[in-house]
Amino acid sequence: MTATATTGTTTVRAWGTPGFQEPLEPVTIERRALREDDVRIRIEFAGICHSDIHTMRGEWGAREYPLVPGHEIVGIVEEVGAGVTSRTPGDRVGVGCFVNSCGQCHACEQGEISYCEQGPVVTYGGVDRYADGEYTQGGYSQEIIVREAFTVAIPAGLDPAAAAPLLCAGITTYSPLKHWGAGPGRRVGIVGMGGLGHVGVKIAAAMGAEVTVFSHSDRKRDDALAFGATRHVSTADGLPEDLLNHFDLILNTVSVDLDTTAYLSLLRFDGALVQLGLPGAPLQAPARMFTQARRSLSGSLVGGIRETQEMLDFCAEHGVTAEIELIDAPAINEAYDRTIAADVRYRFVIDAATF
Repeated sequence: MTATATTGTTTVRAWGTPGFQEPLEPVTIERRALREDDVRIRIEFAGICHSDIHTMRGEWGAREYPLVPGHEIVGIVEEVGAGVTSRTPGDRVGVGCFVNSCGQCHACEQGEISYCEQGPVVTYGGVDRYADGEYTQGGYSQEIIVREAFTVAIPAGLDPAAAAPLLCAGITTYSPLKHWGAGPGRRVGIVGMGGLGHVGVKIAAAMGAEVTVFSHSDRKRDDALAFGATRHVSTADGLPEDLLNHFDLILNTVSVDLDTTAYLSLLRFDGALVQLGLPGAPLQAPARMFTQARRSLSGSLVGGIRETQEMLDFCAEHGVTAEIELIDAPAINEAYDRTIAADVRYRFVIDAATF
């Protein structure tokens, strides 16, 4: 890795977009000087999340440019600040969706930084208003500097490349599965089996739940069963009547506009439909869908650092990783197009040595 130090900062190579709605290309960015509670990480692998594509292609508005995406980061600790106690050079660590939070609100005090009442600092395209106002740049780069408290240890039993998507897709599905009690004797539905959903299927099955996958076609049926699902339902012809009042929990991982009422009807007493995707239209359902069986409609957003570490340890114990295609940096723009076309099995991960 070639990195140039200038006035305490470090200049590194990266891939990002130089302007609004422009394709990604090689760029250089500066990383801050090491603070007392920081770790410097040499990045090995960076996953491509669908939210990277939305952001880079301007679908969520203009940002400050150049902008380097990436919040599924695995790498090796190269250097630590004077106050760091839990990380040492040579450790393999991960960085996920957030790199700071207020640390003082009700959610942060419980370790739930995703729900920081002042708003967490996203790993890229955000301003760290809790520190020095730094504009954050993500993991499509040679290295990153992050507060010790916002890193997690990558267990030795996990393939580091295939573990990278767990920093987003893994915790985003593990957190609601745990919160709503997925496990033996519980019936779980997973709507959509893409980059997010396929990891959710594996985790739910590893927890001991009975898992059913809902997909718009039969194309992924064999994969769903191989990942641990007991049933695959193609929704092209509607939802089967034999699944009415069947599920304890349904995770909706897709961002398309679905019939919320129809999926609520699949829940039995005290069941929950949990929204993970971000569709364009508001979610709507008649009040009777909730009152008749004490059903609930909720949502979930990523997870905290403590829970992310718990998820990684769980995945290592049960042999759960993402299904990935490893690519070099020059293939990123093509990978974006293929992701939009659902032509990936199931997540792209970038080899950071090619930055």
